[in-house]
Amino acid sequence: MFLALKSVKLFPLFLLMTFLVTAVELTAFGQIGHRVSGAIAEQYLTEQAAQKLARILDGESLAEASTYIDEMRSHPDEFWQKTANPYHYVTVPKGRHYSEIKPPKDGDAVTALNHYSAVLKNPKSSQSDQALAVKFIVHIIADLHQPLHAGNGTDRGGNDFKVEFFWEKSNLHRVWDSGLIDRQQLSYSEWTAWLKRTITTQKLTDWAAIDPNVWINESVAIRQSIYPESNKLSWDYQFKNLPIIKMRLQQAGVRIAFYLNHQLK
Repeated sequence: MFLALKSVKLFPLFLLMTFLVTAVELTAFGQIGHRVSGAIAEQYLTEQAAQKLARILDGESLAEASTYIDEMRSHPDEFWQKTANPYHYVTVPKGRHYSEIKPPKDGDAVTALNHYSAVLKNPKSSQSDQALAVKFIVHIIADLHQPLHAGNGTDRGGNDFKVEFFWEKSNLHRVWDSGLIDRQQLSYSEWTAWLKRTITTQKLTDWAAIDPNVWINESVAIRQSIYPESNKLSWDYQFKNLPIIKMRLQQAGVRIAFYLNHQLK
Protein backbone atom coordinates (compact mmCIF):
# COMPACT_ATOMS: atom_id res chain seq x y z
CA MET A 1 0.00 0.00 0.00
CA PHE A 2 1.41 3.37 -1.00
CA LEU A 3 1.71 6.00 1.68
CA ALA A 4 0.17 9.35 0.80
CA LEU A 5 2.46 11.74 2.66
CA LYS A 6 0.86 14.52 4.62
CA SER A 7 1.79 18.07 3.75
CA VAL A 8 5.12 18.99 5.27
CA LYS A 9 4.90 21.44 8.17
CA LEU A 10 7.71 23.63 9.44
CA PHE A 11 9.53 21.93 12.30
CA PRO A 12 11.86 23.49 14.88
CA LEU A 13 15.43 23.44 13.68
CA PHE A 14 16.64 21.18 16.48
CA LEU A 15 14.05 18.53 15.56
CA LEU A 16 15.02 18.69 11.91
CA MET A 17 18.68 18.26 12.82
CA THR A 18 17.76 15.24 14.98
CA PHE A 19 15.99 13.63 12.01
CA LEU A 20 18.98 14.28 9.76
CA VAL A 21 21.52 12.87 12.22
CA THR A 22 19.43 9.73 12.69
CA ALA A 23 19.13 9.24 8.95
CA VAL A 24 22.86 9.56 8.43
CA GLU A 25 23.80 7.30 11.33
CA LEU A 26 21.68 4.39 10.12
CA THR A 27 22.26 4.64 6.40
CA ALA A 28 23.64 1.51 4.72
CA PHE A 29 26.56 2.01 2.34
CA GLY A 30 25.89 5.76 2.33
CA GLN A 31 24.91 7.75 -0.74
CA ILE A 32 27.85 6.58 -2.82
CA GLY A 33 27.48 2.89 -2.04
CA HIS A 34 23.78 2.83 -2.86
CA ARG A 35 24.33 4.70 -6.12
CA VAL A 36 27.12 2.30 -7.09
CA SER A 37 24.92 -0.76 -6.53
CA GLY A 38 22.08 0.89 -8.47
CA ALA A 39 24.35 1.85 -11.36
CA ILE A 40 25.87 -1.63 -11.54
CA ALA A 41 22.38 -3.14 -11.56
CA GLU A 42 21.45 -1.16 -14.66
CA GLN A 43 24.16 -3.00 -16.59
CA TYR A 44 22.47 -6.38 -16.08
CA LEU A 45 18.78 -5.63 -16.57
CA THR A 46 16.93 -7.48 -19.29
CA GLU A 47 15.48 -5.30 -22.04
CA GLN A 48 11.99 -6.03 -20.74
CA ALA A 49 12.85 -5.05 -17.17
CA ALA A 50 14.68 -1.91 -18.29
CA GLN A 51 11.68 -0.76 -20.34
CA LYS A 52 9.24 -1.37 -17.48
CA LEU A 53 11.50 0.43 -15.01
CA ALA A 54 11.84 3.41 -17.33
CA ARG A 55 8.05 3.72 -17.33
CA ILE A 56 7.63 3.11 -13.61
CA LEU A 57 10.40 5.53 -12.59
CA ASP A 58 9.55 8.05 -15.31
CA GLY A 59 13.10 7.88 -16.67
CA GLU A 60 14.86 8.09 -13.31
CA SER A 61 17.89 5.80 -13.10
CA LEU A 62 18.33 3.11 -10.45
CA ALA A 63 21.34 5.05 -9.16
CA GLU A 64 19.09 8.07 -8.57
CA ALA A 65 16.30 5.96 -7.08
CA SER A 66 18.63 4.03 -4.78
CA THR A 67 19.02 6.76 -2.15
CA TYR A 68 15.39 7.87 -1.93
CA ILE A 69 14.50 5.69 1.06
CA ASP A 70 17.34 7.11 3.14
CA GLU A 71 16.63 10.67 2.03
CA MET A 72 13.04 10.31 3.23
CA ARG A 73 14.17 9.34 6.71
CA SER A 74 14.47 13.04 7.50
CA HIS A 75 10.79 13.56 6.59
CA PRO A 76 8.68 14.20 9.71
CA ASP A 77 5.83 11.91 8.66
CA GLU A 78 5.23 8.99 11.05
CA PHE A 79 5.74 6.44 8.30
CA TRP A 80 9.31 7.55 7.65
CA GLN A 81 10.15 8.33 11.26
CA LYS A 82 8.84 5.09 12.75
CA THR A 83 7.09 2.58 10.52
CA ALA A 84 9.80 2.25 7.88
CA ASN A 85 12.77 2.29 10.27
CA PRO A 86 12.96 -1.53 10.62
CA TYR A 87 12.87 -1.98 6.83
CA HIS A 88 16.61 -1.35 6.55
CA TYR A 89 17.94 -4.33 8.49
CA VAL A 90 17.41 -7.76 9.96
CA THR A 91 18.53 -9.15 13.29
CA VAL A 92 20.29 -12.51 13.36
CA PRO A 93 21.81 -13.51 16.72
CA LYS A 94 25.16 -15.23 16.69
CA GLY A 95 24.89 -18.91 15.77
CA ARG A 96 21.47 -18.52 14.17
CA HIS A 97 20.14 -18.30 10.61
CA TYR A 98 17.52 -15.78 9.56
CA SER A 99 15.30 -18.61 8.29
CA GLU A 100 15.07 -19.91 11.88
CA ILE A 101 13.82 -16.60 13.26
CA LYS A 102 10.30 -15.24 13.33
CA PRO A 103 10.29 -11.68 11.94
CA PRO A 104 9.47 -8.97 14.51
CA LYS A 105 5.88 -7.70 14.61
CA ASP A 106 6.99 -4.32 13.22
CA GLY A 107 8.62 -6.04 10.25
CA ASP A 108 12.17 -5.94 8.94
CA ALA A 109 14.03 -5.72 5.65
CA VAL A 110 12.82 -9.11 4.41
CA THR A 111 9.16 -8.56 5.24
CA ALA A 112 9.37 -5.14 3.56
CA LEU A 113 11.06 -6.66 0.51
CA ASN A 114 8.27 -9.22 0.22
CA HIS A 115 5.59 -6.57 0.61
CA TYR A 116 7.00 -4.17 -1.97
CA SER A 117 7.72 -7.02 -4.39
CA ALA A 118 4.02 -7.89 -4.25
CA VAL A 119 3.12 -4.25 -4.85
CA LEU A 120 5.44 -4.12 -7.86
CA LYS A 121 3.94 -7.25 -9.42
CA ASN A 122 0.32 -6.32 -8.75
CA PRO A 123 -1.23 -5.15 -12.06
CA LYS A 124 -3.67 -3.00 -10.06
CA SER A 125 -0.86 -0.99 -8.43
CA SER A 126 -0.59 2.62 -9.55
CA GLN A 127 2.60 3.95 -11.09
CA SER A 128 3.40 5.85 -7.91
CA ASP A 129 2.89 2.70 -5.84
CA GLN A 130 5.21 0.76 -8.14
CA ALA A 131 7.80 3.54 -8.13
CA LEU A 132 7.96 3.50 -4.34
CA ALA A 133 8.15 -0.30 -4.44
CA VAL A 134 11.13 -0.21 -6.82
CA LYS A 135 12.91 2.32 -4.61
CA PHE A 136 12.41 0.14 -1.56
CA ILE A 137 13.54 -3.00 -3.39
CA VAL A 138 16.71 -1.42 -4.76
CA HIS A 139 17.56 0.06 -1.39
CA ILE A 140 16.77 -2.99 0.74
CA ILE A 141 18.81 -5.39 -1.38
CA ALA A 142 21.86 -3.15 -1.02
CA ASP A 143 21.21 -2.78 2.71
CA LEU A 144 21.23 -6.55 3.18
CA HIS A 145 24.68 -6.71 1.57
CA GLN A 146 26.14 -4.41 4.22
CA PRO A 147 27.24 -6.97 6.86
CA LEU A 148 26.14 -4.90 9.83
CA HIS A 149 22.59 -4.61 8.49
CA ALA A 150 22.34 -8.24 9.51
CA GLY A 151 23.00 -7.23 13.09
CA ASN A 152 23.57 -9.56 16.02
CA GLY A 153 20.99 -7.81 18.20
CA THR A 154 23.42 -6.58 20.84
CA ASP A 155 24.88 -3.29 19.55
CA ARG A 156 22.43 -1.80 17.02
CA GLY A 157 24.34 -3.21 14.09
CA GLY A 158 27.68 -1.87 15.28
CA ASN A 159 26.40 1.66 16.01
CA ASP A 160 27.25 1.16 19.68
CA PHE A 161 30.69 -0.25 18.87
CA LYS A 162 32.77 2.94 19.14
CA VAL A 163 36.01 3.22 17.19
CA GLU A 164 38.53 5.71 15.89
CA PHE A 165 38.72 5.50 12.12
CA PHE A 166 41.90 7.13 10.86
CA TRP A 167 42.07 9.12 14.11
CA GLU A 168 38.51 10.42 13.99
CA LYS A 169 35.76 9.28 16.36
CA SER A 170 33.26 6.99 14.67
CA ASN A 171 31.51 3.66 15.13
CA LEU A 172 31.81 0.36 13.32
CA HIS A 173 28.50 0.74 11.51
CA ARG A 174 29.47 4.10 10.06
CA VAL A 175 32.85 2.74 8.98
CA TRP A 176 31.07 0.09 6.91
CA ASP A 177 28.33 2.39 5.67
CA SER A 178 30.58 5.09 4.34
CA GLY A 179 33.98 5.36 6.01
CA LEU A 180 35.80 2.76 3.95
CA ILE A 181 34.06 3.87 0.76
CA ASP A 182 34.35 7.64 1.15
CA ARG A 183 38.00 7.46 2.15
CA GLN A 184 38.87 6.31 -1.39
CA GLN A 185 37.75 9.74 -2.68
CA LEU A 186 36.07 8.30 -5.76
CA SER A 187 32.79 9.42 -7.28
CA TYR A 188 30.04 6.84 -7.57
CA SER A 189 30.59 6.74 -11.35
CA GLU A 190 34.30 5.99 -10.85
CA TRP A 191 33.46 3.25 -8.36
CA THR A 192 30.93 1.80 -10.80
CA ALA A 193 33.30 1.78 -13.75
CA TRP A 194 36.12 0.18 -11.79
CA LEU A 195 33.96 -2.47 -10.12
CA LYS A 196 32.08 -3.32 -13.30
CA ARG A 197 35.34 -4.21 -15.09
CA THR A 198 36.04 -7.09 -12.71
CA ILE A 199 32.58 -8.71 -12.77
CA THR A 200 33.19 -11.80 -14.84
CA THR A 201 30.72 -14.23 -16.35
CA GLN A 202 31.68 -16.73 -13.66
CA LYS A 203 30.94 -14.21 -10.92
CA LEU A 204 27.53 -13.52 -12.44
CA THR A 205 26.82 -17.23 -12.24
CA ASP A 206 28.12 -17.49 -8.69
CA TRP A 207 26.11 -14.47 -7.54
CA ALA A 208 22.83 -15.34 -9.25
CA ALA A 209 20.89 -16.02 -6.02
CA ILE A 210 17.78 -13.87 -5.57
CA ASP A 211 16.85 -15.44 -2.23
CA PRO A 212 17.43 -12.88 0.57
CA ASN A 213 18.34 -15.71 2.93
CA VAL A 214 21.48 -16.26 0.86
CA TRP A 215 22.50 -12.60 1.05
CA ILE A 216 21.81 -12.49 4.79
CA ASN A 217 23.81 -15.67 5.48
CA GLU A 218 26.73 -14.12 3.59
CA SER A 219 26.47 -10.90 5.60
CA VAL A 220 26.34 -12.79 8.89
CA ALA A 221 29.43 -14.80 7.93
CA ILE A 222 31.29 -11.60 7.07
CA ARG A 223 30.01 -9.86 10.21
CA GLN A 224 31.74 -12.44 12.37
CA SER A 225 35.15 -11.35 11.05
CA ILE A 226 34.90 -7.55 10.94
CA TYR A 227 34.72 -6.72 14.65
CA PRO A 228 38.27 -5.55 15.45
CA GLU A 229 40.31 -6.37 18.53
CA SER A 230 41.40 -2.74 18.81
CA ASN A 231 39.09 0.23 18.44
CA LYS A 232 41.75 2.19 16.56
CA LEU A 233 41.23 1.45 12.87
CA SER A 234 43.41 2.69 10.05
CA TRP A 235 45.53 1.25 7.26
CA ASP A 236 45.56 -2.40 8.35
CA TYR A 237 41.79 -2.51 8.78
CA GLN A 238 41.26 -0.81 5.44
CA PHE A 239 43.65 -3.18 3.66
CA LYS A 240 41.85 -6.22 5.07
CA ASN A 241 38.27 -5.09 4.47
CA LEU A 242 38.22 -2.89 1.38
CA PRO A 243 38.11 -5.96 -0.92
CA ILE A 244 35.05 -7.16 1.00
CA ILE A 245 33.30 -3.82 0.54
CA LYS A 246 34.04 -3.93 -3.19
CA MET A 247 32.66 -7.46 -3.52
CA ARG A 248 29.50 -6.64 -1.58
CA LEU A 249 28.82 -3.60 -3.77
CA GLN A 250 29.26 -5.75 -6.86
CA GLN A 251 27.05 -8.51 -5.51
CA ALA A 252 24.37 -6.04 -4.46
CA GLY A 253 24.29 -4.51 -7.94
CA VAL A 254 24.11 -7.85 -9.72
CA ARG A 255 21.40 -9.15 -7.41
CA ILE A 256 19.30 -6.00 -7.68
CA ALA A 257 19.28 -6.56 -11.44
CA PHE A 258 18.54 -10.27 -11.24
CA TYR A 259 15.81 -9.70 -8.66
CA LEU A 260 14.11 -7.01 -10.73
CA ASN A 261 14.48 -9.10 -13.89
CA HIS A 262 12.59 -11.87 -12.09
CA GLN A 263 9.90 -9.56 -10.71
CA LEU A 264 9.33 -7.79 -14.02
CA LYS A 265 9.08 -10.78 -16.35
